[in-house]
This record gives sequence, C-alpha cells and structure tokens, in this order.
Amino acid sequence: MRFTINREVLLRPLQQVAGVVERRQTLPVLSNVLIIVEGNELSLTGTDLEVELVAKVELEDVSEPGEITVPARKLMDICKSLDADKDISFQQDEQKLIIRSGRSKFSLSTLPAGEFPNLEDGPSAIEFEIQQSDLKRLISKTAFAMAQQDVRYYLNGMLLELKDNFFRTVATDGHRLALCESKLSHDFPETQIIVPRKGVLELLRLFGEDDERVSIIIGNNHIRAKTRELVFTSKLVDGKFPDYDRVIPKGGKITLVGDRGALRQSFQRAAILSNEKYRGVRIQLSEGNMKIVANNPEQEEAEEEVSIDYTGHDVEIGFNVGYLLEVLNVIEEESVQISLSDTNSSALVESAEDSDSIYVVMPMRI
Repeated sequence: MRFTINREVLLRPLQQVAGVVERRQTLPVLSNVLIIVEGNELSLTGTDLEVELVAKVELEDVSEPGEITVPARKLMDICKSLDADKDISFQQDEQKLIIRSGRSKFSLSTLPAGEFPNLEDGPSAIEFEIQQSDLKRLISKTAFAMAQQDVRYYLNGMLLELKDNFFRTVATDGHRLALCESKLSHDFPETQIIVPRKGVLELLRLFGEDDERVSIIIGNNHIRAKTRELVFTSKLVDGKFPDYDRVIPKGGKITLVGDRGALRQSFQRAAILSNEKYRGVRIQLSEGNMKIVANNPEQEEAEEEVSIDYTGHDVEIGFNVGYLLEVLNVIEEESVQISLSDTNSSALVESAEDSDSIYVVMPMRI
C-alpha cells in the first residue's frame, strides 16, 4: 500500500473516525483505524463493536492499493503535529507503516486488516432521507433527557419513531421526557427503534447545520446514516421503549406563559443555593407572578420573582431546577408555556408559539 495525501484533507475525516475509537479496548485491533486504498479512494474505519464509522476521501494521485490497521490515536497525533498544507506519504513496509512529511519520518506498528471486525448489518427494512440540520435538531433537542447507566437499559438511548409521515425522537430517564418531530415527504410503516447512547452522541457530533441530505437506513438490528463522505452504523438496543404518549399530560387546568430568558436567568440564580444533591426549588404561583425559592442544608436561601401571564388560584409545586433549566436551554422561542393538572402532576413545558418539541418534567416533594 502506498499513497500521498494533503495533511488538511486527511485530518478532518481522521479525527471523525478516531472519535469512535475507545482508548481502552479488550481487543488490541479495536484501538486501530482500518486504512483501505482502492483505486483513487481512501477509506478510514473505526469501531468499538457498538458503533462504526467509515470516512471516505478521494486521492488525487493514483496509488498502490492495500489495507492495514494502525493505532488511531498515534496516527492522529502524528498528523496533527505535522506542518499544515504539507503532503504526507504513507507506505506499507512489511509489518510497519512508514509515514513521511517534509523532513519527518515515523514508523508505526500495524495489525492485519483481516483481524478488524465489521458490524453485521443484516437486511435493511426502511430507508429515507432527511436534511442534516433537521437530524441534528431532532437529536440535540432531546438527547439531554437520555438516562445514563440506568438498570432499565432501554432508557440509556433514544427512541427513533416513524409514524404516518412524521419522524420523532424521544428520550426519557423516568424523571423527564423530551420529544421532537419532523415531517417527512411521505408515509412510512410504523417503526420504533432504540439507538444506544453512544450512537446518539456520535450522530450529534458528526452531522452539522447544513442542508446536505443524509440517508437513514433502518434494519432489524442496526441503523445507518450515509452521506457522500461518511457511513455511520450503530447497533440497536434490544428492548421495548415505554409508551411515551401515556406520560404526556393532557388538558392541564393550570397554565402559565412566561419569557424564556427571564425564567432561565431566575432559575439559574436560584439554583446556586439549591441542595447540591437534589437540586429542588419551590415554585409559588399567584396572579401575574412566579416566586422561586431554593434552600440548602446550610440554611441558605434564594428567592426570585418573575412576572408571568397567569390567572388562577395560588399554587405551590416543587421541581428539580436542573431539569427545568435543561428544557429552557433547548427551547428556542422567546416565550414558554407550562401546563399542570394539579400540584402532584407532571408539568408539560413547550413553546407558547407553534413548535415541534414538547417536554415533560415530574414534580418533586420538597
């Protein structure tokens, strides 16, 4: 194998692929990146057996084909340290990969490409296209609500649902729920899959805000996202996601509307003196006003008052302030609406304007 490539052209796809590779692996080859040169195309592959990423780059010079694996982190660190805009040449020499650029030369250990695993993807059931910016919005507006290391393993990921002509992302950890949806050009069979946490975070990292389309392919045990330069594959979580529709409050009798920025700032200030472990705050509603009270075990107290659009009887309810702040951080519109049935029921938080996302936060006893 022999090829030459510009450092800047190589660095971005190499960084993307190396991001999938875990530092500590039980199998040495999983710390490596698979390099394949075929015709005038270079492909780089990284995997941790749960997710896999293939990045493809076109080579200008006709090269000597071949395939080999080399340590991902070392290769990336070498390329980052070399002079910008310089060409880098790669040549396989028996069990080593020789890297040259300018007056620098490196010799990296290798492992055979035959030892590198590839994710079994099986037959594909559904395929559709969506803009990268839409996919990123769907994931970024819901990912914060995923559980971390919950014994209910199916919560340690995100539900992707196709229903009618909507594509939905849903995440919950049992204390809050986030849902966002996007309309597709035509109907699909009703489908639900759970993407593991790492797969979700990689999708969020890889795809940007542009209008380039990404092809989503859903199989029995995998999901694949493809662009011209990237092919991302993730295994699916084998489990049943809770019936999220039953969790969403309907017809709340207590409704208030407030300025998102003012509410967020008040909650942030009150959070400073909330209990560090439980993060609880008391919310007291009266006509036209919300009072936020936070206490901690040191007998310290914070009080904030915010003007809101509310008419009704006085109400007091407790919430985890961290959960409320995470919701207010992802809502983009200027005003938010919070609806409750009573002081023991979950709150439905959404934009007061038309929106594609809704959030549910369970109350706390304080």
